[in-house]
Amino acid sequence: MIDRVKESLFAILSGYDVIHGRVLDLFAGTGSIGIEFLSRGAAWADFVEQRAAVCKVIRENLAHTKLADRAKVHQTSVETFIAQWAGEPYDIIMMDPPYASPTIEATIGAVAASRLPRDGSLLVVGHWPRLTLQEQYGRFQQLTTRTLGDSSFSIYEFIVDEQ
Repeated sequence: MIDRVKESLFAILSGYDVIHGRVLDLFAGTGSIGIEFLSRGAAWADFVEQRAAVCKVIRENLAHTKLADRAKVHQTSVETFIAQWAGEPYDIIMMDPPYASPTIEATIGAVAASRLPRDGSLLVVGHWPRLTLQEQYGRFQQLTTRTLGDSSFSIYEFIVDEQ
């Protein structure tokens, strides 16, 4: 995610007063987004990245920013992490997959059906502007979508039905 898109994302999230608690950074890349959450007040971040060399970069970035004690790097596929997660749910789930990935919507559906979110959790999805995401995936309801140049992000809230 380019810097001006990240700035826009964090400006919007600040308005929701949600940058705290536990963050999950799926398709973490260098970890810059998860690290930004930590630097803005998140208590904990889990980073999921499949490539070993990139996981090393995330660990180095966490050490450099002195945030390594509030994070864990998981070298695994996103699909495996989602299917096997048995820990605490997250307050914010960040997904910034490759824009050409044909599995973006399937991954959103898998997150919605998993134990990752709790009532009120936010899901942020980075995506290509030409990809129109649905307004709802399972219990995730879209709050907003923003497009800046060649990048877009959509924010969803997980709502547990009141019975």
